[in-house]
Amino acid sequence: RERFTRDEGCSKAVEEVFIKLYNKGYIYKGSRIINWCPVCQTSISDAEVEHSEQTGHFWHIRYPIAGSSEFVEIATTRPETMLGDTAVAVNPEDERYTDLIGKTLKLPLTDREIPVIGDPYVDKEFGTGCVKITPAHDPNDFEVGKRHNLEEINILNDDATMNDRCGKYAGMDRYEARKAMVADLEAQGLLVKVEEHVHNVGTHDRCKTTIEPMVKPQWFVRMKEMAKPAVEAVKKKELKLVPERMEKSYMNWMDNIRDWCISRQLWWGHRIPAYYCDSCGEVAVSKEKPALCPKCGCAHLTQDEDTLDTWFSSALWPFSTLGWPEKTEDLEYFYPTNVLVTGYDIIFFWVIRMVFSGIEQTGQLPFDTVIFHGLVRDSEGRKMSKSLGNGIDPLEVIDKYGADALRLTLITGNAPGNDMRFYWERVEASRNFANKVWNASRFIMMNLEKAESAEEPDPAALTDADKWILSKVNTLAKDVTENMDKYEMGIAVQKVYDFIWEEFCDWFIEMVKPRLYSDADETKGAALWTLRTVLTNALKLLHPFMPFVTEEIYCTLCPEEESIMISSWPAFREDWRFVEEEKKVELIKGAVREIRNVRTQMNVPISKKTKVFVVSEKEEVLDTFEKGRVFFATLAHASDVLVQKDKTGIGEDAVSAVIPDAVIYLPLAELVDIEKEIERLKKEQERLTKELARVNGMLKNEKFMSKAPQQKVEEERAKLEKYTQMMEQVTLQLRQMEK
Repeated sequence: RERFTRDEGCSKAVEEVFIKLYNKGYIYKGSRIINWCPVCQTSISDAEVEHSEQTGHFWHIRYPIAGSSEFVEIATTRPETMLGDTAVAVNPEDERYTDLIGKTLKLPLTDREIPVIGDPYVDKEFGTGCVKITPAHDPNDFEVGKRHNLEEINILNDDATMNDRCGKYAGMDRYEARKAMVADLEAQGLLVKVEEHVHNVGTHDRCKTTIEPMVKPQWFVRMKEMAKPAVEAVKKKELKLVPERMEKSYMNWMDNIRDWCISRQLWWGHRIPAYYCDSCGEVAVSKEKPALCPKCGCAHLTQDEDTLDTWFSSALWPFSTLGWPEKTEDLEYFYPTNVLVTGYDIIFFWVIRMVFSGIEQTGQLPFDTVIFHGLVRDSEGRKMSKSLGNGIDPLEVIDKYGADALRLTLITGNAPGNDMRFYWERVEASRNFANKVWNASRFIMMNLEKAESAEEPDPAALTDADKWILSKVNTLAKDVTENMDKYEMGIAVQKVYDFIWEEFCDWFIEMVKPRLYSDADETKGAALWTLRTVLTNALKLLHPFMPFVTEEIYCTLCPEEESIMISSWPAFREDWRFVEEEKKVELIKGAVREIRNVRTQMNVPISKKTKVFVVSEKEEVLDTFEKGRVFFATLAHASDVLVQKDKTGIGEDAVSAVIPDAVIYLPLAELVDIEKEIERLKKEQERLTKELARVNGMLKNEKFMSKAPQQKVEEERAKLEKYTQMMEQVTLQLRQMEK
C-alpha cells in the first residue's frame, strides 16, 4: 500500500479532524505568542525550534524612575526589543524593590512611561532582579502580560525589520537597530556596561535563522485536555517507550505543553477549511465553501490562505492511511498496531502527536510500544548536514558493500536511543561477514550435493561435536528471542554474529571436515545433517538483520520452502540440551587454544605438525579426547595424538600447557630447531634489555617527567609494562630451551 500526505483519503481525514476539534472548542484562532521565522516568513511550532548555545552579550541599561533622579538597572540580551516594553517586573518578595511596585519608569529612547509590577516569575537571584517585560516578543513575558493586563506592542515587520512604531529606527534590520540603539543609550548615559553571556538561542531547524517570538493571529489547538490521556497511557505502562529514559523527555514536554500553533504561511499543504465573510467578518468552518454567510447572508466568502502544519496530518497517519474516518476492513484489522520504530529526534514532532490524536479520534492508542533509535553521525561524531558536506548517501554504501552490510553495521553494537558513528571500515567488516556466511554455505551445500542422504539420524549416531553445536544453536535461539522481545537488537545480532563466525565456521566446520572427507566414516551422514540443520537455524536468526543474503541461501538450501520470511522462527528444544557434550567439546577447544598459543609464541609454522600428548588421571577426560581424536588432531595440527594417564614416553624437553583436569605436552624438538630458537631468543632478550633501559631512563629523568605532556608519560609507562611482560616470557622460554 502507498500513501502520500495530500492523497484524497488523507486530506479527507485532515478536514474531518480539524472541523471536529473546532466544533469541540479545541481549535481556535487567536493572537498569541508564536515562533516566527523572518526568512521563511511563517510561524513554526516549538518542536521546530532548535536551541543552541551561542556567545552573546548582556546589555545593562538604566530605566529612569519617573519624577526622580534615580534609576533601576535591567539586563537584556535583546536591547532592540525594549521599544516594545510595557512594564518592568520585580519579585514582590524582593525587599530591594517593594517600594517601587506601582511606580512608573521612563522607557529609554521613547516618550512612553511604563509601570513597575510585582510578579513571582522574576528570579531575585538572577541578574539585577529587574526584568523588562515585552509581551509581544517573549513567551514568558506574554504570560506575565496576560496576568497583568499589559498592552502587547509588536515592533517588528515580518522580515525582522523594525516597524513604523519604532520612530527613527523604523526600517532598520533588527541587528542594525540593536547597534544604533546601544550607541544612543551610551550617548545618553543610560548604558551601564556590556557583559559577555552564553545563552540558548532558538533557530529554525530548516533554514537555521534565529527565530523571533512574536504575537500574531494564528490557528491553535488547545492541548491541556488532549494531553491528559496521553500522559496517563505512559504512567500506566499502556504505552511503553524503549529505552525507558525517553519517558522523562516525553513527560517533561507534556507537563510544559503549550497550545499548538497549527497555521503556516506556506503555499504547499492542507489549506485551513475556514471561510471569512467579506461583509461582517464571520468565520465559518466547513468542508465546502458556504453559499451564504451564516450570520449576515452575504454571498461573498474568502477561504483562509494559511495551510496546516505538516505534522497535523502526520499525527493522523496511523489511522488516516487505513481509510479513517470510514470504517474500513484495513482499519478494523490493522489499528491499533504494536510497535513504532523511529528516531528520538522526532518524539515531539510526531510520536506524541500520534498518541494524543489516536486517543482523541479513535479512543485507542495507535501502538503499544515505541522504540527510539539514535542518529547516524559521521566518524567525528558530527551530525550529518549539507553545510558540513559530511553526509553519507546510503545508496553509495549499498552499491559498494551491499544492503545487508549496511543494515548489519547500523544495528551491531548499538543500543536503542544511542547515536552511532559511521565508519567505512565497519561496513567493510560487515561485508566480510556476509562473505563468510556465503562461503560457509557454499561449502556445506557442495558437500550435501555429493551425499547420498542427509536425513535426521538416530540421536545415538550424533557425535559429541554434533551435539555441542546443536546445543549451542539451541541456546542461541532462546537468547536471541529473549533479546528481540526486549528490543535489544544490537545484543541479539552480536550473539548471532559471534555464533556464526566463531562457533559454527571457525570451530564446527573445521571439526567435521575429516568426517566429510572420509567415505569410511560412519558419522558422515550425521555431520551433514547437523551442518544443514544448524545453518538453517542460524540463517533464520540472522534474517531480520541481513535479509537478502539469508533469503538467497535459504531458498537454495531449502527449495521445498517458499521463503525464509514465512518460515518458522527457531524455538528452543529441550531434546537439544546437551550440557555434558558442551563441556567435553569446550575442554577440547581449550586444549586447542593452548596449543595454538604455544605454537604462536615459538613462531612454529602453521604447516608443521607435531605429536600431542594428553595426560590426565580422569577416565572421562581421556575418553573425551579419545572420542574427539579425529577433529582434535586436525585443529591442533597434530601428527599424532596420544592419550594417557602418565608422562610415559614424554621427554624432559616437552613444552606443557595446563587445562582443567589435564596437561598437554608438545615435544620441543618437534616444534623448533632448539639451537636456532635459543639464538633468536637471546637476540630478543638483548633488544628488550635496551628498550627497558631506555624507558626506565626516561621515567626516572625528573626533567622529562616534569616537562613532557601527560599523554607522552603515559605512553612510556605503557611501554614499560609491555616490555617487562615480554622479557618475562622470553626469559622463561630461553630457560626452558637451555634445559
